[in-house]
Amino acid sequence: MSAHKDKDPRIHGIKTKIRVVPNFPKPGIMFQDITTLLLDPQAFRDTIDLFVERYKGKNISVVAGIEARGFIFGPPIALAIGAKFVPLRKPKKLPGEVISEEYVLEYGRDCLQMHVGAVEPGDRALVVDDLIATGGTLCAAMNLLERVGAQVVECACVIELPDLKGRERLHGKPLYVLVESH
Repeated sequence: MSAHKDKDPRIHGIKTKIRVVPNFPKPGIMFQDITTLLLDPQAFRDTIDLFVERYKGKNISVVAGIEARGFIFGPPIALAIGAKFVPLRKPKKLPGEVISEEYVLEYGRDCLQMHVGAVEPGDRALVVDDLIATGGTLCAAMNLLERVGAQVVECACVIELPDLKGRERLHGKPLYVLVESH
């Protein structure tokens, strides 16, 4: 599901505020820079509002934000829908006992962690990040949450790079995105 297909007029404003930086961080990459979106209070508000409108009343009990840009969009969504926010972090960033999920990237391996006890069996989770490319990070986040007994209701991203087919790696788990970038 994609908001851009719903023809909401706010989508165009959001899309125009995302800067594309060629050859960053390495040659051949077209980096989707959301910092320019954050500089426009109306576009940032519209981004949050679109997610809140979708998830309000869906009994989401936890919003899990993926480091680092999921930390920008996740907390205001969580507050607005009355859910707790749980950061999913890179290794050695959380104090205390953690549970980890390793995953494979195009260029190596990585890991996400969360505090033990932050998410409980039966929690209804929304996973939030700024972008889905190959889907590896979202899959790791879902695995981490499901291992502790949460039900992942949906994943939500501002941007999708559909040419990289990350949606296919989610094995049918619903994904909601605001804009596509080709």
